[in-house]
Amino acid sequence: MNIQSAKTTGNSDLITLDDIDHAIIDLLRADGRLPYRALARELELTEATVRSRVKRLEESGTMRVVAVTDIEAAGYQMLLAIGVQIEDRSPSEVAKDLAKIPEIFSVNVVVGTHDVEILVVAEDLDALNALQAKVLSTVPGIRRLTASLALDVLKNQPDWVPFHD
Repeated sequence: MNIQSAKTTGNSDLITLDDIDHAIIDLLRADGRLPYRALARELELTEATVRSRVKRLEESGTMRVVAVTDIEAAGYQMLLAIGVQIEDRSPSEVAKDLAKIPEIFSVNVVVGTHDVEILVVAEDLDALNALQAKVLSTVPGIRRLTASLALDVLKNQPDWVPFHD
């Protein structure tokens, strides 16, 4: 599970967080499926207090609990970072097209050697080849793809989100 703060989502209706709010967020970061009763027991609060605190955090946009998929558990054996060079179209237009492709889970318009960087998953080499030949090659504006295959993932922390108050 992933806890995201409003500062990372752009919400302007931030609320002031106290120690109890931070404790609730910390517990939900560790296990986003904890029931209100377990949170209340851990924090020595009433279930109603915890429920109202979580509701306030969610409704203000300060926090949201979302499911995060483990790519290996979902059957994907390959993770690639791909730099995309663009021509004859704007990077934003190409990036929007790339964002529609299910195997691409991150699309970033960047400044540097590439115009767009994407993170891609594939079940195996055959699936990767099909993705490149039948999907990526059909996106208008792509001049060159520069792929880097992850051989050993040392850190992939989908539950990490910067949180400041």
